[in-house]
Amino acid sequence: QVQLVESGGGLVQAGGSLRLSCAASGRTFSSYDMGWFRQAPGKERDFVAVISWSGGSTYYADSVKGRFTISRDNAKNTVYLQMNSLKPEDTAVYYCAADLEQYHSSWYGEYDYWGQGTQVTVSS
Repeated sequence: QVQLVESGGGLVQAGGSLRLSCAASGRTFSSYDMGWFRQAPGKERDFVAVISWSGGSTYYADSVKGRFTISRDNAKNTVYLQMNSLKPEDTAVYYCAADLEQYHSSWYGEYDYWGQGTQVTVSS
Protein backbone atom coordinates (compact mmCIF):
# COMPACT_ATOMS: atom_id res chain seq x y z
CA GLN A 1 0.00 0.00 0.00
CA VAL A 2 1.11 3.51 -0.83
CA GLN A 3 -0.56 6.73 0.26
CA LEU A 4 0.09 9.91 -1.72
CA VAL A 5 -0.78 13.48 -0.79
CA GLU A 6 -0.21 16.38 -3.19
CA SER A 7 0.19 20.02 -2.22
CA GLY A 8 1.36 23.30 -3.69
CA GLY A 9 -1.34 24.03 -6.21
CA GLY A 10 -2.94 27.42 -6.59
CA LEU A 11 -3.68 30.38 -8.83
CA VAL A 12 -0.83 31.97 -10.75
CA GLN A 13 -0.51 34.38 -13.64
CA ALA A 14 0.82 33.27 -16.99
CA GLY A 15 4.59 33.23 -16.96
CA GLY A 16 4.71 32.48 -13.26
CA SER A 17 5.94 29.45 -11.36
CA LEU A 18 4.64 26.89 -8.90
CA ARG A 19 6.19 23.91 -7.18
CA LEU A 20 4.02 20.90 -6.45
CA SER A 21 4.93 18.37 -3.81
CA CYS A 22 3.72 14.83 -3.29
CA ALA A 23 4.39 13.15 0.04
CA ALA A 24 4.36 9.36 0.07
CA SER A 25 3.92 6.88 2.88
CA GLY A 26 3.62 3.14 3.19
CA ARG A 27 5.90 1.08 0.99
CA THR A 28 9.59 2.04 0.75
CA PHE A 29 9.62 5.20 -1.38
CA SER A 30 12.91 4.46 -3.12
CA SER A 31 11.53 1.18 -4.51
CA TYR A 32 9.19 2.65 -7.14
CA ASP A 33 8.97 5.21 -9.92
CA MET A 34 6.83 8.30 -9.56
CA GLY A 35 4.83 10.17 -12.14
CA TRP A 36 2.83 13.35 -12.50
CA PHE A 37 -0.35 13.54 -14.56
CA ARG A 38 -2.91 16.26 -15.10
CA GLN A 39 -6.55 16.44 -16.05
CA ALA A 40 -8.38 19.50 -17.34
CA PRO A 41 -12.19 19.70 -17.22
CA GLY A 42 -13.78 17.52 -19.88
CA LYS A 43 -10.44 16.04 -20.95
CA GLU A 44 -8.57 12.81 -20.37
CA ARG A 45 -5.83 12.44 -17.80
CA ASP A 46 -2.55 13.35 -19.50
CA PHE A 47 0.99 12.37 -18.70
CA VAL A 48 3.30 15.15 -17.51
CA ALA A 49 6.53 13.58 -16.23
CA VAL A 50 8.02 10.49 -14.63
CA ILE A 51 11.11 9.91 -12.51
CA SER A 52 12.84 6.63 -11.77
CA TRP A 53 13.14 5.20 -8.27
CA SER A 54 16.70 6.54 -7.94
CA GLY A 55 16.02 9.89 -9.54
CA GLY A 56 18.55 9.05 -12.23
CA SER A 57 16.12 8.99 -15.13
CA THR A 58 13.34 11.38 -16.07
CA TYR A 59 10.97 11.70 -19.00
CA TYR A 60 8.62 14.53 -19.94
CA ALA A 61 5.65 15.19 -22.14
CA ASP A 62 6.58 17.39 -25.08
CA SER A 63 4.13 20.03 -23.89
CA VAL A 64 6.10 20.68 -20.68
CA LYS A 65 9.65 19.85 -21.72
CA GLY A 66 12.00 22.70 -20.88
CA ARG A 67 9.47 24.33 -18.52
CA PHE A 68 8.77 21.66 -15.89
CA THR A 69 11.24 19.68 -13.79
CA ILE A 70 10.47 16.54 -11.84
CA SER A 71 12.69 15.60 -8.90
CA ARG A 72 12.54 13.47 -5.78
CA ASP A 73 14.04 13.35 -2.32
CA ASN A 74 14.04 9.76 -1.14
CA ALA A 75 15.10 10.81 2.35
CA LYS A 76 11.91 12.88 2.62
CA ASN A 77 9.65 10.46 0.72
CA THR A 78 8.65 13.31 -1.55
CA VAL A 79 8.48 13.96 -5.27
CA TYR A 80 8.33 17.47 -6.70
CA LEU A 81 7.19 19.14 -9.88
CA GLN A 82 8.73 22.54 -10.49
CA MET A 83 6.62 24.37 -13.05
CA ASN A 84 8.02 27.49 -14.71
CA SER A 85 6.77 29.69 -17.53
CA LEU A 86 3.23 28.55 -16.85
CA LYS A 87 0.59 28.94 -19.54
CA PRO A 88 -3.21 29.04 -19.31
CA GLU A 89 -3.29 25.65 -21.02
CA ASP A 90 -1.44 24.19 -18.01
CA THR A 91 -4.60 24.72 -15.96
CA ALA A 92 -5.69 21.34 -14.60
CA VAL A 93 -5.88 19.12 -11.55
CA TYR A 94 -2.42 17.63 -11.07
CA TYR A 95 -2.00 14.12 -9.71
CA CYS A 96 1.04 12.23 -8.53
CA ALA A 97 1.13 8.48 -8.97
CA ALA A 98 3.28 5.54 -7.93
CA ASP A 99 4.48 2.88 -10.35
CA LEU A 100 5.54 -0.11 -8.25
CA GLU A 101 6.73 -2.15 -11.25
CA GLN A 102 9.07 0.64 -12.41
CA TYR A 103 7.76 0.66 -15.98
CA HIS A 104 8.85 4.30 -16.28
CA SER A 105 5.68 4.74 -18.27
CA SER A 106 3.68 7.63 -19.68
CA TRP A 107 0.48 5.57 -19.60
CA TYR A 108 -1.72 6.13 -16.58
CA GLY A 109 -2.77 2.46 -16.60
CA GLU A 110 0.69 1.38 -15.43
CA TYR A 111 0.39 3.28 -12.16
CA ASP A 112 -0.81 1.58 -9.02
CA TYR A 113 -1.57 4.36 -6.56
CA TRP A 114 -2.78 7.92 -6.96
CA GLY A 115 -3.05 11.03 -4.88
CA GLN A 116 -6.22 13.08 -4.56
CA GLY A 117 -4.98 15.83 -6.85
CA THR A 118 -4.19 19.52 -6.49
CA GLN A 119 -5.69 22.29 -8.60
CA VAL A 120 -3.42 24.51 -10.69
CA THR A 121 -5.01 27.51 -12.36
CA VAL A 122 -3.05 29.78 -14.68
CA SER A 123 -4.68 33.08 -15.57
CA SER A 124 -3.92 34.95 -18.78
